[in-house]
Amino acid sequence: MKITEIVQTALITATIIILGMIPPLPLGFIPVPIVMQNLGIMLAAVILGPKKGTLAIFGFLLLALIGFPVLSGGQAGPAFFVGPTGGYLLGWLLTPLMIGYGLSRPFINRRWSRLSIIWFAGVLLVDVIGSVWLWLVSPISLIGSLVLNLAFIPADTLKAVAVYLVAERMRIWNKETTRL
Repeated sequence: MKITEIVQTALITATIIILGMIPPLPLGFIPVPIVMQNLGIMLAAVILGPKKGTLAIFGFLLLALIGFPVLSGGQAGPAFFVGPTGGYLLGWLLTPLMIGYGLSRPFINRRWSRLSIIWFAGVLLVDVIGSVWLWLVSPISLIGSLVLNLAFIPADTLKAVAVYLVAERMRIWNKETTRL
């Protein structure tokens, strides 16, 4: 990797950590709070691409695993990878790969299709993996877990739209700078 790619990857990892400083919003009826870090996960995917985005998230998750308080609310440690949040963290690791794959398809050239890819991979995929994991590690049924996760959809959809808008602006900006 070039030095600029290393710096970009580190900056996105730092952005995800900074988003973790925003306090999580506990819902009370599900043991997983609403967090802002998934915004950074989706940003990593659209800004860095599948390989570097996954590397940035892997580095972030490694820091959390070894005890650095980088998860939302200053949380960290192996317990978060085997507890109710473990599936969401796994989903985060897969998000850049799925967004990158989806956006690389030649038929993905319309705005709604690009937004749909970001939403499906950054919101739906993560919530489904998180739901299945939650079902496996808690007394909540699979259907109950899937239904409870519907509470995340509105806020996560807004985050996906914000990421899409950033990505579109960057895409337009990149086209403008290449003409110079």
